[in-house]
Amino acid sequence: MDLKNAAVLVTGASCGIGFETAQLLRERGARVAICARHQGEIEAAAAQIGALPIVADVSKEDDVLRMIETVVKEYDDYNVLVNNAGFGSFAPLVDLTSDGFFRVWRTNVLGAMLVARESAKRFIGRSYGNIVNISSTAGQRGFANGTAYCSSKFALHAMTECWRAELRQHKIRVMQVNPSEVITSFGEAHSSPTPSRPDNPSKLHASDIAHLIVSMLETEDRGFGTESTIWATNPK
Repeated sequence: MDLKNAAVLVTGASCGIGFETAQLLRERGARVAICARHQGEIEAAAAQIGALPIVADVSKEDDVLRMIETVVKEYDDYNVLVNNAGFGSFAPLVDLTSDGFFRVWRTNVLGAMLVARESAKRFIGRSYGNIVNISSTAGQRGFANGTAYCSSKFALHAMTECWRAELRQHKIRVMQVNPSEVITSFGEAHSSPTPSRPDNPSKLHASDIAHLIVSMLETEDRGFGTESTIWATNPK
């Protein structure tokens, strides 16, 4: 698609992959709305890149309904969702609580479904749209202490395949991106788009994932890459 014709919602975009993706989309000429739970953070991020800030928690259905209504009101031709909101929580199986498990699932799985559902309703009505789900290599292979997070990303992968099967007939492209370890403030409290972890040039940066997402969207509408996995070449 021509990104100058894109009207985009990026969830979880006050920092990290979401912020970098929103910034690159703005640079390419797209109109962009970004959401996150904390007003100060999302407004600061939006002011930095010229995006529309929306305070919303994707795990809350009322927030999602209000958010999509806001996007549609602002951008009548809303046509791209970057389903990025998510976080990680890690614990051994024997220490995992039901509250801790479902807290991850409410954002990473339920939240992704709610935002995609409400977006798909608009896209179907226009017979056009794009959904990019940001998953993880943790959705391809599990690891110790990853029960909650890995299972949520495996679930997102399954939902992506279901939505693709349902929505292709409506000219809606459903894509998935699987980053490996990325240097961001993932899973941490944060107050700015700048990652709090020390830089490591051998590991992936959020901007690397943003470039991949944007390149997938820029593919001509007659085709699309269903899924892309990105690894650091030689991480240290």
